Amino acid sequence: MVVREAIDGQLYLEQKRQLTDRWLEFFLPPGDEDPQTLHQVMRYSVMAGGKRIRPILAYAAYEYCGGDLTGEQPQPIHFAMAALEMVHTYSLIHDDLPCMDDDDLRRGIPTAHKKYGEAAAVLAGDALHDIAFGLMARTGNIKTVIELADAIGTQGMIGGQNSDIEAEGRDIDREGIIAIHTRKTAALIRCSVRVGQLLAEAGPELYERLSIYGEKIGLAFQITDDLLDIEGDQELLGRTIGSDDKMKKATYPGVVGVDVARNDARKLISEAIETFELSDRENMLCYIAEFIGKRTS
Repeated sequence: MVVREAIDGQLYLEQKRQLTDRWLEFFLPPGDEDPQTLHQVMRYSVMAGGKRIRPILAYAAYEYCGGDLTGEQPQPIHFAMAALEMVHTYSLIHDDLPCMDDDDLRRGIPTAHKKYGEAAAVLAGDALHDIAFGLMARTGNIKTVIELADAIGTQGMIGGQNSDIEAEGRDIDREGIIAIHTRKTAALIRCSVRVGQLLAEAGPELYERLSIYGEKIGLAFQITDDLLDIEGDQELLGRTIGSDDKMKKATYPGVVGVDVARNDARKLISEAIETFELSDRENMLCYIAEFIGKRTS
């Protein structure tokens, strides 16, 4: 891997996290607008924090592909960034429900259903899903809408969550856990970089290359998540440690062992970076890949 000044990458992530938050604040309905409780649950969940990796990846891919960042605000990439984070948050709200993963903490605060009740949490997730597709449509690029639909459908995030639930308490092999993680987590991460490429109107070669990059970092992200549930710091993570074991979840380290899982995650990050030419690795997509491989939360 290329070694670069960490502060540059950290500053970029923080700046784009703040940019994402500004547009989320702008696009979310006000909490004092009817139906107030529903809007408050949505805002509570979305604005609770988070790394904003998916919208940042979309922005970084858009930049890398030469997307135009001049002109009036908001631009299509800003609609897409907010849409991707809203979809991600809606998936977390639903995943945390008692009928799914039954989690009490998310991002260091009580989960939506713990604070507002299950019905409000379900409806808030549904509403975020709705607003997200409206925002993606406002990019003016129908391909991005199709990308998002495919990424979260039965062959993507939702299908992966279904398989994850069905695998609880069952023996599963490495191929099986990769299939679950690829759909449940990697599909939306891959979608994020594809959306950036599509909005930049770059060529098909970049679409294919960024697709490989996105899938590899997405799988590495979920493997790392599985490892953090075993050996992470609950305060840093902002959620309960050991919940996978409690729910008898199928996890990557549970299938191959902790050491192999850690090595496989590192290998995936290296392979993602290697999709770029050696002379072209001083870019934020490579830095984000490294960040994902080293994350502690």
